[in-house]
Amino acid sequence: MTPAPDPTPAKGPAGASPGPGAGAPDTGGTTATATAAAPGTRMLGAVTHAAFFLLLGASVARFLLHHPGEPRTPWVIALGTTLALLYVLGPALGAAPTVRRLLWLGGVVATWVVLVLLAPSFAWCAVPLFYTALRTLPPRAAVVLVALLTALVVAAQLRLSPSFDPNLLLAPPAVAALATAVFVHMERQTRAQRTLIDDLLRTRRELAATERREGTLAERQRLSMEIHDTLAQHLSSQQMLLQAADRTWDSDPGTARAHVRTATETAARGLAEARRLVHDLAPPELAGGGRLADALRALDAGPDIEVRFHLEGTPAPLPDRAESALLRIAQGALANVREHSGARTAALTLSFLGDQVVLDVADDGHGFTEPRETRADTPGRGHGLPAIRARVRQLGGTLTLESTPGEGTVLSAAIPLEPVR
Repeated sequence: MTPAPDPTPAKGPAGASPGPGAGAPDTGGTTATATAAAPGTRMLGAVTHAAFFLLLGASVARFLLHHPGEPRTPWVIALGTTLALLYVLGPALGAAPTVRRLLWLGGVVATWVVLVLLAPSFAWCAVPLFYTALRTLPPRAAVVLVALLTALVVAAQLRLSPSFDPNLLLAPPAVAALATAVFVHMERQTRAQRTLIDDLLRTRRELAATERREGTLAERQRLSMEIHDTLAQHLSSQQMLLQAADRTWDSDPGTARAHVRTATETAARGLAEARRLVHDLAPPELAGGGRLADALRALDAGPDIEVRFHLEGTPAPLPDRAESALLRIAQGALANVREHSGARTAALTLSFLGDQVVLDVADDGHGFTEPRETRADTPGRGHGLPAIRARVRQLGGTLTLESTPGEGTVLSAAIPLEPVR
C-alpha cells in the first residue's frame, strides 16, 4: 500500500489534541463528581465525545477516499463501526475498574490497534483513548498503556508520511505527555476538592454539635440561676418564717399567725415562679406590665431583716431582659444578705443615670474580707454571687462588691442602657 502524499494528516494527532483532549475527562468513565459537575464540565465532556466521532469519521472518510475498492475496505468499515459502538457503550459501565470495564477497554484498544494497522490515519483517535485509559486503569498501568499507544501512533504517522519528518517523531509523545499531565492535574484537583468538602462537612457537623452542647449548658446554667434566685429563696423564706412562728406560737400567737400568713404569701409567689419556669415566661412580678420599681419595692429578706427601697433619677423604659435580670440580681443579693450577713436592714437603690441603670444592695451586716460563696470551704454553695456576675456580664454591665468587716456590704450592678426598640 502506497498512500497518496497528504501533509495535513501527517500532523493529525498533534493538531487534534488541543480540541478533544484539552482537559476533558473521559465521559466513558463518569464519576459521581463529574455527574454533579458544572455545565462547563459537562460541555467539555460532550466536546470530547464529538471530537472522537469526528476523528473516527474523518479517518474512515480518508481511507475510502484514498483506497477505494480495496479488499480490506469492508474490514475497516466493520471495525470502525465496532469501535464507535464500543465507545458509545462505555458510559453505561461506570468509571470503576471492574472486570466488565477492563474487558471493554481491552476491546476498544484492540479494535483501534487493528484499525491503525489497517489504516494509519486511525491514529488520530488516540487522544480520547488516552483519557479513557487514564480514567479506567491505575496510574502506573495507565501510563504504560499510554506509552504503548503513543509508540503505535508514532509508527503509524511515520508510515503515513512519504518522507521522514522529525515532528512526527516528537509531536505524539509531547501530546501524550501533555494529556497525561492535564489529567493528573485534574484528578489531584478533584481529590483536593473532595477532601476539602469532606472537611467542611465534618467541621460543620462538629460545630453544630458544639453549639448544641453549649446551648444545653447555657440553658442548664440559666435554670440553675433561676431556681437559686426564686424557688430556693422562697423555700428558705418559708422555712425561716415557719420556724419563727413555731418559736412564738405560745408566747405571741398574733405574731406567729402573721408569720404563717407571710409564709403563705411566699409560698404563693414560689408557686407562681415554678409555673413561670415551666412555661418560660417573664417573672410574675413583672408580668402584666408590672414596673421594676414596684417589684423591687415588694421584695423581702425574711422576718428579721427590714428592706428599704429607694428610686433615684427619672425612670426610663428598660428591655424586658434587663428588668428580669435586675430583679433576679436583687433577689439573689437579698438571699445572700439573709443567709450570710447577719444584717438587720438592707437597702435597695435603683438609679437611672442617663446611659445606664444601677442597682445597689447595701446591708449593715458583719461584712467580710472574702465573699463566702467564693471560698472552697463552703460546701453546697456557689450559685448566688456567680449567678449575679453571670447575669451582669450577659447584659454587658459591671459588678462591684465592697465590704469591710463589721461595717456591712454594698453590691452594685451597673447595666448600660440601649434604646428600646
